[in-house]
Amino acid sequence: MTDNALISWSVLIPVKVLSEAKSRLAGLAGPRRGELALAVACDTVTAVLKTDQAARAIVITDDPVAASALRELGAQVIPDEPRDGLNAALRHGAAIAAQRWPQDGTAALSADLPALRPAELARALSAAARWPNAFVADAAGDGTTLYTAAAGVPFRPAFGLASRARHAAGGAIELGLTDVPGLRRDVDTPADLRGAVELGLGPRTAPLATELLRCAPRGR
Repeated sequence: MTDNALISWSVLIPVKVLSEAKSRLAGLAGPRRGELALAVACDTVTAVLKTDQAARAIVITDDPVAASALRELGAQVIPDEPRDGLNAALRHGAAIAAQRWPQDGTAALSADLPALRPAELARALSAAARWPNAFVADAAGDGTTLYTAAAGVPFRPAFGLASRARHAAGGAIELGLTDVPGLRRDVDTPADLRGAVELGLGPRTAPLATELLRCAPRGR
């Protein structure tokens, strides 16, 4: 097989319309929920762009504010033309990536990883390069934060409820990495955000999360 160090990846990052994002953080963030979602996405994309194995970050979004901010960071932005949910958006992005950069692998990455470190993503992509399809489970153990397909291999993302089991059932290899806590810590709830704080947040999310958590009512 080709030397893993030489394999490059198109990394797809789906970003919801900000007004609809992070509904389970509404009690904590209130009217700043969209602001928090954008900050988290910006830190995730920044980590991708600093990862050597990631040839490009491709954001799939219909939100104009998110598109502008993430394009300014250096991401390539495409609209969610299918408008048929997360996996359809990812397949759309993967088809474009395969057409433009057929020599590269394709990776789908959650947009809500504010504690992600480039070195963690680099380790995961290097490990994924050994397999046709691979994935990384989230910290909760039932979801997925990263799914990959090697160049020329069918790209069949199965994000959503119980995605860990569905990716495994589809033949993808689970990467049992123990040293990538930021890659596994997606943020959907206040408890998730507190867990990410303990790992160390990116520069866009950190000040906002500190403010929101400091002002949060007891128990939230």
